Amino acid sequence: MKPIAFHHLCHTLTEGEHVRPTVHMSVTEQVFIFLHIIGHNVRFRVMGSRIYRSTETVHRYFKVVLRGVLKLYRALIRLRSEDTPPEIRNSRRFYPYFKDCVGAIDGTHVRASVPPEIQGRFRGRKDGTTQNVLAAISFDLKFTYVLDGWEGSAHDSRVLNDAFARTGGFSIPNGKFYLGDAGYGNKNGILSPYRSVRYHLKEFSDRPPENAQELFNLRHSSLRTTIE
Repeated sequence: MKPIAFHHLCHTLTEGEHVRPTVHMSVTEQVFIFLHIIGHNVRFRVMGSRIYRSTETVHRYFKVVLRGVLKLYRALIRLRSEDTPPEIRNSRRFYPYFKDCVGAIDGTHVRASVPPEIQGRFRGRKDGTTQNVLAAISFDLKFTYVLDGWEGSAHDSRVLNDAFARTGGFSIPNGKFYLGDAGYGNKNGILSPYRSVRYHLKEFSDRPPENAQELFNLRHSSLRTTIE
């Protein structure tokens, strides 16, 4: 992060009274602690030893900044207008077939440190323990929704259903949809490819689409690739 962006974040958090300076720590140091921990996956104890602060102090101020950053959500994370994205409108391959598409969803596995007694649930397709994190991304490469916390063993469709069910959770404008892979299945607001049909771009490198389903899958995959 560039210094100007760092200081802008500190100013925004202070101006909104989301983070306040204390007798013991400035806003700048609080934000530095938070960013260093999430950016480098540093443990509270290790962070404390580096800046000569107790583990309890680091943990307390980390949570203060975390709550402050979460309060910025509604001001900073906004859905695009309901107009057709230019990435689709200006492409003969995608328009008008995907004119109501507003982005894509995908799951990613993020390493997680969890107690030994529950590690089994967090072991999924990747090595070690992970969280299965759902992300929705628009065509201008902005995150419009993120849900973390699910065990690495959780199926993608289960994570998505939870995102829909939560109060203030994942919301899709009426008549619009996101692209998802086959693991999510077709449902209201989610368009997935045909199963048991060629899908990934490399599968079409030697042989072009031979029927309507393959052509749809190729264009679906091509459009998702623009945000991956």
